[in-house]
Amino acid sequence: MFIKGETDEKREARVREIMKRLDAHYGSEPPIFLHSENAWQLLFATILSAQCTDARVNMVTEKLWKKYKKLEDFRDVPLEELEEDIKSTGFYHNKAKNIKACATDLLDRFDGIVPDTIEELTSLPGVGRKTGNLILGNIYHKPSIVVDTHVKRISNRLGLAESNDPTKTEFQLMETLPKEYWIRWNTHIISLGRTICMSARPQCDSCYLKDLCPSCNDKERLTSTRAKVTKGKKSIHKAEEKNVLRLKKD
Repeated sequence: MFIKGETDEKREARVREIMKRLDAHYGSEPPIFLHSENAWQLLFATILSAQCTDARVNMVTEKLWKKYKKLEDFRDVPLEELEEDIKSTGFYHNKAKNIKACATDLLDRFDGIVPDTIEELTSLPGVGRKTGNLILGNIYHKPSIVVDTHVKRISNRLGLAESNDPTKTEFQLMETLPKEYWIRWNTHIISLGRTICMSARPQCDSCYLKDLCPSCNDKERLTSTRAKVTKGKKSIHKAEEKNVLRLKKD
């Protein structure tokens, strides 16, 4: 939600102070939370991360990258076998189908090279703007804004966006954030969202951005930006936690 009456100059000054503090806490080099060694591995890991934690995806891909060493391996593997290999990430039927189709497209249309434009990336099966922008920023170092649930929620709370739609939020942030901040905005905000500015119980009083945030301790604004978690998604998250604990024991 935008701040009523805030000028472009005041907003830019506030944004630069926000980023200065984020950099001080998380560093000026954006980390990559998903483990990969090349562009197509990061692409497939991101596809697997839908409705799944990064920790779980990294557990799965640790074995996956050893078994499937090239795109042809993903293209040629029987669908049922790949489904079994990625089953614990959830929604494995669609994910396996998209990964196989994506590998085929990369080989047939792009000579095995992950493309470097958002238009080409989003033409691939299972690849939306969030995944495409992640590849553009982390692989090709092109200014891009990745909008996930943390970025959408916290950008709205900070008054730098005003939409529940990820694509609208992305384009609003293109207007409110200087381009040099675009790539690391995602990883900084994810870190903030996981530790302080949680969806249901944000720790406003201990937040180092509280004097810059129009939503600080504003119950109405905070509630309006909470993620709407359905019963089904809660079940998925509980099952995910159990799977992680089981794997650690194994």
